[in-house]
Amino acid sequence: MKQGTLKPSSKGLGPTSIGRGNSAEQIALDYLLLQGLQLVARNYRTRRGEIDLIMRDGRCLVFVEVRFRKSRRYGSAEESITAAKCQRLQSAAEAYLQHFRLTDSIGARFDAIAVSPVASRTDSDNLGAKDTKRADVSAGYRVNWMKNILQ
Repeated sequence: MKQGTLKPSSKGLGPTSIGRGNSAEQIALDYLLLQGLQLVARNYRTRRGEIDLIMRDGRCLVFVEVRFRKSRRYGSAEESITAAKCQRLQSAAEAYLQHFRLTDSIGARFDAIAVSPVASRTDSDNLGAKDTKRADVSAGYRVNWMKNILQ
């Protein structure tokens, strides 16, 4: 699991949940690009569900669920990833792989990115553990990259 902090895109987090979701996806995308992944698709929709980001990590496709929480009042962004959401993500990924005839030719991984505001400087200082990677300590958002959420 990698964590870091990142500045929001120039659009910032908008006043609506759609605006915040799009901005959170941009923060997640920027973070993953800094980690060396390549963008394949955004907001892929199918009857089975939606995939926020599809990235390439070497010879592996990475299906990414992005979660944002403005506050911890109703739980963290990480806690909002439910079994039902994981099932929809897996079903949508299967539809994507079938549609593009990739089921036998490429590996797949399911990751999640949790984005939340950094409440204070102390919060961003606590991100320096051995297994974490910080993108920009001065930034206003914590990015928690959870790999292989469906094992």
